[in-house]
Amino acid sequence: MTNRSIRPVTLTDEAVAKLKQVSTATLTSQLNKRGLRNTFMAGVYPLCPDLRLVGYAFTLRYIPAREDLADELYDNTKNVQRLAVEAIGEGDVLVIDARNEADQAATLGNILGTRVKVRGAAGIVTDGALRDTPGFQELALPSYIRAPHATTSFVAHHPVEMQVPIGCGGVAVIPGDVIVGDAEGVVVIPAKMAESVAHDAYEQEIREEFFQQKVAGGASILGVYPPNEQTLAEFESWRKAQGK
Repeated sequence: MTNRSIRPVTLTDEAVAKLKQVSTATLTSQLNKRGLRNTFMAGVYPLCPDLRLVGYAFTLRYIPAREDLADELYDNTKNVQRLAVEAIGEGDVLVIDARNEADQAATLGNILGTRVKVRGAAGIVTDGALRDTPGFQELALPSYIRAPHATTSFVAHHPVEMQVPIGCGGVAVIPGDVIVGDAEGVVVIPAKMAESVAHDAYEQEIREEFFQQKVAGGASILGVYPPNEQTLAEFESWRKAQGK
């Protein structure tokens, strides 16, 4: 277990900018083309849908709480949750494996969330709950949860590891994976694919913007979605005119 950021790759500024624009739907399409079918977290939604999330996975794993494991509950030098909060780095996303458990307790509260933001992290994702969610919304830190819950984490969760492979929302997450979130949810991009996925997704969305305009204007999907040669020729002319 390491307590440092893991970056198998570092995205170019151009790729980051594109990932902040493209939808998670488009990203899942690009990943599906590359053979990855399970990349979108199920049942995880944004507290602030207007905020976009792009960053590198910093993972934290919980197991079910047990009373004899609670000795390190609030010890900031031993409790793995607290160690993770103090170790997360700029541009990281704290991704919490809570076993999809959101019925008994939260996984984190607003004070720790504030510390995560101050350390420069890009956001928080959990397949469990967060508490103090109105405070998280005021914090304006992109945060994705399964549900809100007012009860403190130790009632249901015990932190055991950070920076190890985990599952979150039914998706495998490896430290350093690229995490992208929008108003629909969160997608996980394997680090070594992320640069090419960003560029290809951006190109896909430019095309689909044109297709959407044609369909909205009354065109049939036949020959448009997917496009035939005539539509592709029209697209190239439109793209030049738009300067895209």
